[in-house]
Amino acid sequence: MAFVTSLYIHVPFCAHKCEYCAFYSAPPSGDQAERFVRALVRELELVAPHCRPQTVFFGGGTPTLLTLRQWETVIGAMDRLNLLGAFEWTVEANPATLSADKAKLLRSAGVNRISMGVQSLDEKLLDRLGRVHSRDMVFRSYDILRGAGFDNINIDLMFAIPTQTLATWNATLDEALALGTEHLSCYEVIYEEDTPLFHQLQAGKIDVDEALACTMYDTLIDRSTAAGFTQYEIANFARHARAGTPVAAPYPNPADGVPQFACRHNIGYWRGRDSYGLGPSASEYIGGVRARNWANTSLYCDQLEKGRRAKEFSEELAPLARAGELAAFGLRMMVGWRFDEFTECTGFDLREEWQSDMDELCRFGWAEITPEAFRLTRAGLRFADSAAAQMLRPTAKPETRRTIPVSVV
Repeated sequence: MAFVTSLYIHVPFCAHKCEYCAFYSAPPSGDQAERFVRALVRELELVAPHCRPQTVFFGGGTPTLLTLRQWETVIGAMDRLNLLGAFEWTVEANPATLSADKAKLLRSAGVNRISMGVQSLDEKLLDRLGRVHSRDMVFRSYDILRGAGFDNINIDLMFAIPTQTLATWNATLDEALALGTEHLSCYEVIYEEDTPLFHQLQAGKIDVDEALACTMYDTLIDRSTAAGFTQYEIANFARHARAGTPVAAPYPNPADGVPQFACRHNIGYWRGRDSYGLGPSASEYIGGVRARNWANTSLYCDQLEKGRRAKEFSEELAPLARAGELAAFGLRMMVGWRFDEFTECTGFDLREEWQSDMDELCRFGWAEITPEAFRLTRAGLRFADSAAAQMLRPTAKPETRRTIPVSVV
């Protein structure tokens, strides 16, 4: 089997659970963070013989909640296992947990992209979301990152937050665009089950203003484009490299309209690259098999301490099911799918298996077909989840899905 070139690591700790967050995370207790780091090193050891990462992404949770010493342990293990040297290495950061020493350590280890969870630059909205950082911390952390040598910084923003007005959204955009980052990730609030925001919505304490959300999204696109960003995916905007600036291989390809500062790791997901997923709750796809680790830090550590990966389940996807997933994922990108590229990735032809679905989306005004490609329109991107659902096919070979038994003491 060829080396896997994409590596995701989930750090499951947060200082405080945000109101909207459905990802697996919790505040660390006792020696849990130390135990997690030891287990993660063991999991790195198990996958290293088959992994030579071109992209690495530490997500969470809050990876920058780990201490300097814990980061040194992880980086040392990656060095020993020949897992350093990726073209793109991203670490998610919270402005409240980023110090100058931590930024310098990460940069010296080869981290070359930071994704900072800003969400808003309005103090009242930060409090509404349950964020632990202030607006001033955002600007201080940004200066720290630039001082440490980071020249590829993303900031995450959210819109359609309860009580957020168009004026406050524009004010946040004013300041965010003025920072001069290389990348923006901007997400509409989603009311995920089992989150405080969802329960507030169910109880009638907040309302969803779909028309305002649409206006905010249109404002985002227009203003980011005017500021020099290129939208390359539903929620992601990046700059092209300045003339004469070296840009790491192997992609994105500017000829496809994808800016050089686009997130290579995420493009790998949308284009179907095999990827390892390490840490509690992390998902992976390797050689036709999808698997997910247990979303339980103690159980995760238990299994790694016994010398095995902490997989909750694995399933082998039928080729058509995998092709359907990729058809859906790929439509998130502005370029959509070139027919020849999709066939090369999946072995299927969009114009055969999905012709009626594409025609229907075009009738809605959500998509367009050219002789070479199929992609969503600007209107279709607002309803991308519904469009993607059209492209899906039966998910797996029923006999291959299995929950992996574990012994819980």
